[in-house]
Order: sequence, then C-alpha cells, then structure tokens
Amino acid sequence: MEHDEGQTSTIPNNSVGDDSIQPEAAPSIWGRACSGTELKRALLASAIWLEKHTEAINALNVFPVPDGDTGTNMSRTMEAAVKELEQIEEGTAEQISKRLSFGALMGARGNSGVILSQIIRGLAEGLSAKDHFTARDMAFALGKARDMAYKAVMKPVEGTILTVVRETAEAAEAAAYHHDNFIYVLTKAVEAAHESVARTPTLLDKLREAGVVDAGGHGFYVLLEGALKHIRGESLELADLSDPLYKKATIVDDGAEHKMDEYGYCTNFMLYANVKLNFEEVRDRIAAMGNSAVIVGDTTLIKVHVHTEDPGAILSYATSLGALGQIKLDNMQLQHEEAFRETTVGKTTPTDEPEHGLNLGLPGQISIVSVAAGKGLAEVFKNLGVSAVIHGGQTMNPSTQEMLKAIDKLPNQDIIILPNNKNIILVAQQVQALTSKRVAVVPTATVPQGITALLNFNFEESLEENLARMKVAVDDVTTGEVTRAVRNATVNGVTVVEGQWIGLLDDELSLAAESKEEAVWQLLDKMEAAVRELITFYYGEDVSEPEAEILKAQVEARYPSSEVTFVRGDQPHYHYIISVE
Repeated sequence: MEHDEGQTSTIPNNSVGDDSIQPEAAPSIWGRACSGTELKRALLASAIWLEKHTEAINALNVFPVPDGDTGTNMSRTMEAAVKELEQIEEGTAEQISKRLSFGALMGARGNSGVILSQIIRGLAEGLSAKDHFTARDMAFALGKARDMAYKAVMKPVEGTILTVVRETAEAAEAAAYHHDNFIYVLTKAVEAAHESVARTPTLLDKLREAGVVDAGGHGFYVLLEGALKHIRGESLELADLSDPLYKKATIVDDGAEHKMDEYGYCTNFMLYANVKLNFEEVRDRIAAMGNSAVIVGDTTLIKVHVHTEDPGAILSYATSLGALGQIKLDNMQLQHEEAFRETTVGKTTPTDEPEHGLNLGLPGQISIVSVAAGKGLAEVFKNLGVSAVIHGGQTMNPSTQEMLKAIDKLPNQDIIILPNNKNIILVAQQVQALTSKRVAVVPTATVPQGITALLNFNFEESLEENLARMKVAVDDVTTGEVTRAVRNATVNGVTVVEGQWIGLLDDELSLAAESKEEAVWQLLDKMEAAVRELITFYYGEDVSEPEAEILKAQVEARYPSSEVTFVRGDQPHYHYIISVE
C-alpha cells in the first residue's frame, strides 16, 4: 500500500477504547485500590506484550539495514526489570516499583532502554510510600515518569518517546480527575499514547520527511497496552501484524535526544548539602551554567556532571550549599597534538575464540573497556591493549550491568570505555554514576573510531590527557559500511529496493547499488579515499578470505598512494566496515 500524502498514522489502530467506558466496568480486583501483587502481574503482562512485539518493532527501522534493535533494547530492559521482581514474592506497591526500577537501571540497553529505565524510575517515585494505589495515584505516577524522562535528557527533542510519555501522562491526569477508575484512566492513557505516536512525524523534520513514526514512543505505547489488556482480562496473544501500516512504519534513532557538547571542562562532583535543598532549583541553576548536564540526587545529596567553560563558577555556587567530594575536572579543549602511531593494524586471523575477560592490556594506571561484535574485531581490540572486550554492537547492545561487571573485575581505578556504537554511548555514560571508579567515556560511534582512539592512547599520560587526545583523534575518522537492504525505502533522498546493496557513510544512508563491489567503489569515492593516507577494511563473517584478498588488490591498484589494510573482523550484518584517515 502506498503512503498517502499527509498520512501520519503508521501503526495499527487497535481501537483500545471509547468514551462509553464507565467506571463500574472494572473487574473487582481492579476496583478503587490496587495491591502490589496485582501491580506485579500487570507489569509482567506489559513485559510479555512488549516481547511479543519485539521483532515487529525491530523491523521498523528508519534505515533498511538488517540490524534494527529498538524493540530488542526495550524488551531486554523490561525483561531485566521484571526478573528483579522474582526476588520478592509479595510486596507493597512501593516495594514492587522500587525493585522494578532497580532491575531496569541495571538491565538498560541502548538509548531507548536507558530512557525506559528513567520512565520506570519516575513511576517508582510516584508510588513511593504506597501500600495500595488508586487510578489517580497511577496518573500521578505517570506524571512523575514524564518528569523523569525529560530530566534524563537535558536537551529534549519533541517527536520522540518524550513527547509520547508527556501526552500520555496529561491524558491520564485528565481522565483521573473525572473517574478514579483503572480501566477508564488506563484506556484514556493508551488511546493518547497511540495518537501521540501517530503525530510524531508532525513534530520532527526527520520523521516528517520520511513519513515515519518514533519507535521508542511506539514501544512505550505497547507496554501500556499490555497492562490494559491484563486488567481487562484479555488474551496476550498477538493479533495479525500483516497490516500494511505496520510494514510501512519506521523509527528514528533515539540518539537524537542526547547530544554531547565536547568543549570546555567536563565537571563532576558530589554535593553534600548543609541543609535540605530545593533539588529542582539547584539542578536548573547548575544546568544553566553549562551543557550536557546530568544531575541526579535529592534534597541532601546531589551528583553533578556538566560541561562548562567556567567550572569555577559552578564549584563556587555548589560550595555555598554544602561540602563537595569526588571532584573531577577534565579539560576537553586541549590542543590537538600531532597524532603518532607506534603500531599499525595488520591482518588478524584468529584461530581460537578470544577471551573476552580480564586482560592486563597496556601498562599504567588506566584500563580500557571496549565493545565489539565479531571475534576478529575483539582480537584486534585486545591486541591493541584493551583490558576487557564486551560482546556487543548492532542488535546486541550490552546492558548497564554487563558494563559494570567488566569494570569491577579490573584492578585499576581509572577506566576508559569505548562504546563503538552510537546506541551504546548513553548506557556507557550511565555507568559513570554507578561505580566508585573514575570512568570516562570516549563517545566512539563506530568500530574505526574506537580503534583510532586506542592508537592515540598513551599509557604514560593521565586519564584527562588521554581523554582529550582520543576525542580529538576520532573526529578525523570517516566510517563507511556495506550491507544489504532488508526492505524498500527512501531515506536522505536515496531510494532503495529490498535486496540491493547499500552504503552508509558515518551512520547515514548514502547510496544503493546492484552489486557489493559497486557499493564499495561508490562509498570510497564519497569518503574521498583518493586523498586519504590510510584505508582500512574490516571484513565480516559473510566474506571469505579469498574474496577479501581479491578486493584488497583492486583497492591497492585504484588508490596506489594510500596504505591499504584488510582485517578479518567477523562482524555480523555488515560485509565491510571501511575506515579512511
């Protein structure tokens, strides 16, 4: 079915309810007050319903690549959250929601998973001190979830999951004012979520241009729908998902909601208040003094991370409120020193599965944790001195807990994380506040950026010096990726037919071609390989060594002035990852 002009609703209309629903329709167990036990059952239903939609959400990708993972990240995050509930047979609403929040925090995967964990944290705050709760309490908790979601992102972008959560909370609050009834309020919330997701293309240029909806928002809608089906006593079996609207729906990357400012001083400290503070006022005051602020805490203890040109002003303000601890300043404006290479990446052909555990790695007081998919890439990172390699990448975003476990096993107190995927950066940054170790994140969005960052690491320098050097170095890396399109699409002015070879340039769809070789040549031209000194190919698990050798000879012949290196990466999905410097 063609996408009609002006059509924005690209998710199925499940007709979740109407104005005729009356309070007395609620089953007796969901009367005026809900117990913690029944809350637990509703949460399990939400998790099941989201899991059943995981593959459908994964298939809805703004780019026609075979590795959409928003559904997986949200489902795995929710799975970790409800698994935590196994630790408690029965409990109050407060106890159940707090357990859920802890599980979501530790199990968060990808940008969408991190934001979902903050939504759940808000729900838990809204149910604080509650043994049982009413529909109005539930609406209040959704309001807290909205507030927490927006706090998690210092520069909110409308047309994303944030919008959907906000409009859902507003609908729930309005409904609860009229009827303190669970079915009525949750029905109105689910209807609002459905409509909000359908409106996301009208709020975000990128969505409107492609005629797509936001995936994170859709996942949130599915979670609420699962809870509603449970309290209505409806089956959690999937309906027919062959609706053409489902197949046309695509998603926008949640990474747009969190852009890091890389200038000034990265300022971190703990504030121990002399007296009880107005947390909101303090948070807003500090956030206004800089960028990329992540400020969490309560009336007596506040943890601050902010980028600023004047850390003195922030520290002076903070000391007027109480005592400071764990102060750390990273200068992100150090001048770029001439990069040097003491080693080069040669062809690596591992014969055994590499150990992804503890590795002495580079000497010194800093340990490096890297994320990689494919035993070849993992071996490259370990050979370059990485202390711990975490299996992960596209479709396999590691959780907060997996990163914490890797960090805890390392002997050093100073840690650098290389996410090597834009959808893992937010999880890595979340880890910083959950460990007593000094953790710095170099926001590498691709594998080539991660390798370049490693090549610019100097074990004789401090954490701050290395961080500045590595961040500057990754800016000079251009990354290309070659894979097959999994569906028809038109993105960034490029029309793609399912099965065609496509090329991505720095994570943006750039070209479509009829052959793998043609895609490689077009991508190299767009990467201006002819004027670059170094061209590196990481070939995937679907590329044989003879095929790689033939292409290497062809690339060397076409670009005789460049140093050409081919490395076995064994990565899934992408036949070639290409780096030019």
